[in-house]
Amino acid sequence: MTSESRTARWAGLVYLVVVVTGFFSLGYVPGKIATAGDPQALLNNIVAHEYLVRAGIASFIIEQAAFLLLPLLLFRLFGGMHRGAAVAMVALAVTAVPIALVGVAHRLDALQLLTDASGLPLDTAHAMARFSLNAWSHDIFVASLFWGLWLFPFGFLVIRSGLLPRLFGVLLILGGMGYLVDVGGDLLLPGYADMAFSNYVHLPAALGEVGTCLWLLIVGARVRSADQRTNPGSSTIASQHSTERPA
Repeated sequence: MTSESRTARWAGLVYLVVVVTGFFSLGYVPGKIATAGDPQALLNNIVAHEYLVRAGIASFIIEQAAFLLLPLLLFRLFGGMHRGAAVAMVALAVTAVPIALVGVAHRLDALQLLTDASGLPLDTAHAMARFSLNAWSHDIFVASLFWGLWLFPFGFLVIRSGLLPRLFGVLLILGGMGYLVDVGGDLLLPGYADMAFSNYVHLPAALGEVGTCLWLLIVGARVRSADQRTNPGSSTIASQHSTERPA
């Protein structure tokens, strides 16, 4: 097994942690406690599912720790392909982590206010909990911008390197666009969340990230020729030339 393949497998394993814990903490848990337009029912659900919420918080913290490590492993894998893009990938991904961790601290505040208000009047505790939950949502909203932006240089590196199928790189770039559309839609378009389109805007990112994760974990990195190792991107150029026909 080559050094690139070993790095790819480690990156795939860490990516799998990010995918699984992210789905649980940002998908499954909110789906279990969500209510439609009833803030008080949401607070009641959090109390009723306290341990599930705590598990979601723990899972989210694990996800962020893994997401801090993931771009560093990917930098080791792709850094030689295009250093500028690799640095941008790491910077954009890492920027999201402290924002998300501040958000999860707000979620912890809300949980404590709902389960151990320390003598506060119930109405006051609930009002403060709603404020903390809103702060959590705002932090995750801002973090999601960077969850999308890092996919642009990542997708570019996947396409350029030839270490993975280029389809994944295209999906990652489309996924980054989807995140930006989602952020812009929430900010600028009233009723965006109720539009059918908003339910599918993250689909390319999901396909690209899960596909990339599984490929890295199961297959690893494609073996490159000596020319490709000394001239990153040459596989892309060669592929383009191979489709050209002489006049």
